[in-house]
Amino acid sequence: MSESNLPAPRPIACTLTPAELTTRRNELLPGLLSRADSRETIPRGFRWSFRETKGLLNDVASVIEAESRCCRFLRFRLTLEPDGGPLWMEVTGPEGTQEFLLSALFDLPPSSPTTG
Repeated sequence: MSESNLPAPRPIACTLTPAELTTRRNELLPGLLSRADSRETIPRGFRWSFRETKGLLNDVASVIEAESRCCRFLRFRLTLEPDGGPLWMEVTGPEGTQEFLLSALFDLPPSSPTTG
């Protein structure tokens, strides 16, 4: 599907309450990203790399499934490098997604500049 054929962007909003976010933190992006080896800033989001470990792909799929229910504006893209190489996960969305992720994942104010 080309970028021009994608549906209109959804509003940037998470449907979980702050209490639900705190309770479920380990099963959502914050828990998964604590295992990442690196983070890169990309247009409208971030890319994380993970070293191959047993069960990683299942864990990533579970997080994506959970996040897609509460943060429906996020787009996920996975790349699994051959021969035991890293797994790359890109999380992007409409304009403002980087700021949302910085705020939600790292407790930074939404107006913080993005860095790689």
